[in-house]
This record gives sequence, C-alpha cells and structure tokens, in this order.
Amino acid sequence: MTRDPSTLAAAARAIEDSETLALACHVGPDGDALGSMLGFAVAARDAGKEVVASFGSPFDLPSGLEFLPADLLVPPKEFPSDPETMVVFDVGSAERIGELASNAGRAGTVVVIDHHVTNEGFGDVALIDHEAAATGELVYELLGALRWQLSPQIAQCLLTALVTDTGRFQYSNTRPRTLEIAAELIAAGAEPAVIGRHVYEEAPFGYLKASAIALGRAELHADLGVVSTILTQSDLDTAGLSWADTDNLIDLLRLPVEADTAVLVKGHDDGRVKVSLRSRGATDVGSLAAAMGGGGHRLAAGFTSDGQPEDVRRKVLDSVEDYR
Repeated sequence: MTRDPSTLAAAARAIEDSETLALACHVGPDGDALGSMLGFAVAARDAGKEVVASFGSPFDLPSGLEFLPADLLVPPKEFPSDPETMVVFDVGSAERIGELASNAGRAGTVVVIDHHVTNEGFGDVALIDHEAAATGELVYELLGALRWQLSPQIAQCLLTALVTDTGRFQYSNTRPRTLEIAAELIAAGAEPAVIGRHVYEEAPFGYLKASAIALGRAELHADLGVVSTILTQSDLDTAGLSWADTDNLIDLLRLPVEADTAVLVKGHDDGRVKVSLRSRGATDVGSLAAAMGGGGHRLAAGFTSDGQPEDVRRKVLDSVEDYR
C-alpha cells in the first residue's frame, strides 16, 4: 500500500482540529517508533498543542536512545483514558500498543502512521506507506502538511528514526527519498555523529558478556541457511543487563555468510519468548513472524510466543523454508 495524498491531508486535518493529542508507539520501541513519536510530540508542543506520549509495558526507555527528548513521556497508567485524538506510530496492529489499545478504543479519533507491510489499516485515519523506509519519513511529510516548524531537536528525532530503520542507510529499504529527507533533517540541525555514538558505539560492559554467551551458544543450520541462538534471563542476570540492552545483538548474529536468516530467541522469566528475525533477502521473515502472531518487514521482523525457548526455536526452523 502506497500512501494516498488525500490520507495525508486527512491526518493533518484531524490533528490540526484537536487541542489535545495523546501519542503512542509499539511496545519495546525501537529508534523509528520512539524517534517518530517524540519528534512529532515536540513539534506538536511547539505548535501549541497539549500533548503526552507513551508506550505499553514494560515502560523502559530503550538502551542507546536515552539522548532523545523524553520529557513528554508518561507511564501507561497516566495516559488519557479517553483521548480526544490518539496518534499511533510505527504500529502494524492495535495489539502492538499493549494495554494502550483500550485507550485507543475509547478515543474520539485514532490516526495511525506506519510503514509495516503487515499493516492492513486500522484506526479512523490510516496514513500507511509500505514503501517508506521508516515511519519517520511519514512524520516528516506530515509535519510539512501541517506547516509546523522543524527545529534541530525534532530533526534529531526523525533522523534517528531513519538511521535505525535503514541500518545506517545500508538496508534495501533505503530509497532516494530517504536520503533526501535525511539531508533536509541534517540541514535543519540534526547531528548524525551523536546518533551514531549513542546507538551504535556505546553499550554497558555487560553487553560484551551477554554477546559472548549468545554467540558461544549459536548454531549454524547449514541445510536451512539459518544461524540461531538463545539468550535467557539468567544470562542477562550474569551480565548485569536488562533486555533493552540487547537490542543490537541480532546484528552480530546475522554476520555469518553461510546463513541467509538469523534467529535470536529470548526467554523471559515470565514465560514469554521473544524472537527477533533478520534476512539477507531469500526469506520473508515478515510473513513468517506474522504467521507466529507478530509482524514487521520482509527482512526484519519479530514475534512473541509462549513455551520453552528451544521449542520456539525449533518451530521457527521448521517454518523457514515455507517463506522462501
């Protein structure tokens, strides 16, 4: 689905007509979700709107993204119960906003801004473009339609969205318009070096320990072209980390040239098993994840399941060939 210009105008009207805005992004937000939402939040505040932003539990700011402006964030329990207008960012389905889905159900108007191919459209106004490299691209264009000022702080948030969802502009979703927007954001005051340092060049010392555990446990399933590993809460306790500190681990796991697909299985103490998937191109991990109750993109996706981590890994391995 490619964005319809009339939908962009409809989203701008719904937002402009609202005095208060309640913003949400998906649980466990990444750089695109958080950068898009916070960039828009700052722009809305600067435009005179009353605005709050949040995401579903666990309400923990992701490691490496603490440099983004978080003063407008509130815990889910403080989110308006029946917002006038709720704007949802980088969310492929209502379930992905966790407990805030009930708030969306009571909202006067729900505007969805997203680029996931698994998003078939929900909410009252769905600004969706599957060809956009990041939700941040759509937010940038929405700000233009609203004629809201682009400050250096807003530009920094939106460039973070683009940088992280394109893998520093090296993934195949990077298109000419992506780079044009990035250039315009830098011209507006965004600082790529700051993003690169915080997101890619800093981590707690324990990250090295957790990486050693996960990579030492990695298995190459040569017949499937898959590399996989499992990380548990016990491993994190040993390394002194939280789950948010391990977001970049999948990028190490996907390095072997023998594998098209990387599978990182994370076993939580509460029984949940979270799986991150990456593909070099031969495997549609977005569709695989959707079949498992999750979602994402063709080359990067994930899902959450119940059960034992090893059983969930085996389920993924048994399904990989169906998505090639």
